[in-house]
Amino acid sequence: MLLKMGGRRHEPMATPIEKITQEVVELTRRERLTLMRLLLDLDQPTKGDEIEKTSDQEIRARVKAVDDGRVSDIP
Repeated sequence: MLLKMGGRRHEPMATPIEKITQEVVELTRRERLTLMRLLLDLDQPTKGDEIEKTSDQEIRARVKAVDDGRVSDIP
């Protein structure tokens, strides 16, 4: 959508989520996985060291699988 102001056409400003999404798309797969971990942690109540340890192991295993080429990342 273009806005016409003062005889000139302007693109509307991107919303914060659109801007963040564009920036995330430009991250490396490792950076996206790290960001995913951070975002998931924000919404998870602390349930103890054992759960966190298991979660950390799962994230590491997924990052390694992507790095080793055993699974593909989301483009």
